[in-house]
Amino acid sequence: MFRPLIVLLGALALATTAFGQSSSTTTLKGTVGPGFTISLTKGGQKAKTLRAGTYRISVSDKSSLHNFTLERETTPKIEKHVTSTAFTGSKSITIALKRGHWKYYCSVHEALMHGFLTVR
Repeated sequence: MFRPLIVLLGALALATTAFGQSSSTTTLKGTVGPGFTISLTKGGQKAKTLRAGTYRISVSDKSSLHNFTLERETTPKIEKHVTSTAFTGSKSITIALKRGHWKYYCSVHEALMHGFLTVR
């Protein structure tokens, strides 16, 4: 009599655990400006190496002189303009970072304002 109830409760516990797990998207924080600076961090540390996967990139654009662009330098190339030059404020995107070498930069001042990361 109690056996079916125990089996049912066990099944409910497993279902709750399975549905309760969610794959949270890691957030990277980008900053561009107000001077000639650009950065991309994960958990407060400079993002240098990441695992391939989906990331949320939140950019704080502090200058109408700059923009924030993310580019995969390995084939096939991917280029994503997160903010535009005239834009100031915060903007977020969700992007699948695939294996390869990536560069983030201000396309107006790329020689001065850039950084790199490797996605494995």
